[in-house]
Amino acid sequence: MSSFQMITTLFLLAMMVGTSNSQLSATYYAKTCPNASSIVRSVLQQAEQNDIWIFPKLVRLHFHDCFVHGCDASLLLNGTDSEKTATPNLSTDGYAVIDDIKTALEKACPRVVSCADILALAAQISVSLGGGPTWKVPLGRRDSQTTHREGTGTIPAGHESLANIATLFKSMGLDSTDLVALSGVHTFGRARCAAFMDRLYNFNNVSGKIDPILNGTYAKTLGQLCPKGGDVTSLIDLDEQTSLTFDNKYFLNLQNRRGLLQTDQELFSTKGAETVAIVNRFASSQSQFFNSFAKAMIKMGNINPLTGTNGEIRLDCRKIN
Repeated sequence: MSSFQMITTLFLLAMMVGTSNSQLSATYYAKTCPNASSIVRSVLQQAEQNDIWIFPKLVRLHFHDCFVHGCDASLLLNGTDSEKTATPNLSTDGYAVIDDIKTALEKACPRVVSCADILALAAQISVSLGGGPTWKVPLGRRDSQTTHREGTGTIPAGHESLANIATLFKSMGLDSTDLVALSGVHTFGRARCAAFMDRLYNFNNVSGKIDPILNGTYAKTLGQLCPKGGDVTSLIDLDEQTSLTFDNKYFLNLQNRRGLLQTDQELFSTKGAETVAIVNRFASSQSQFFNSFAKAMIKMGNINPLTGTNGEIRLDCRKIN
């Protein structure tokens, strides 16, 4: 699918979805599974004991799911032609914890809570447990019965221009504030060397060229962590200061030209872009970032959900019933 076809498809999708979905409700499970949120939280607290990086991993799963045909848990399905096997998702992780959450919920409330809602709840609680904001998650999504591997080209790559990313987000019903706020999720977690090594050794396909926007001292540090010809799967902290904490340090990094991914740094370093003022605002006010992030996550979670009799409630998140 060409970039033009991809954007057109997403635009039509956004037109159908809008920025809200009246069928989703924060109280959807109030009677059928009132302890759903606390059950998810309990599993996540235990999971962190085994994997300190689990919170950003789970937020990423929700993001990658929603950006491909909407928030329908299609990402979780197994198969040789599954979304999991597509290039943008090869580095995703956390699926076993989603399975653990599903097992716990099935024990408490059989055939009630969807895998799509588990992803949304897990993302919110992960952000909260990581030190970030809390918000009421609209619930009531159902699970896709098909995978959409062909649609994974809509997942933003680390090398896209700001113009392309902004167009992509707009087609999803997400504005510039949403774009900057959601990018702020990179305040915690890690990225593979492969995601940014071109900035160190081959910027704009010029051999030996370093991205001139990249802070010189930071570039040297990254060069030591990701040497030319080294292991491109090595993981590097997205925020070199507080990579396990959800805070606004990410935006301070951008101001200092220490954004790890090109798509992140361009939010601040693209002359004349409206995103620059938003980065500055979030850098000076963590509360404004938190408020905008929560609103943006709700909007993203409303992208094309399956509701009513559409889809199903999977018993196993990895396969259809």
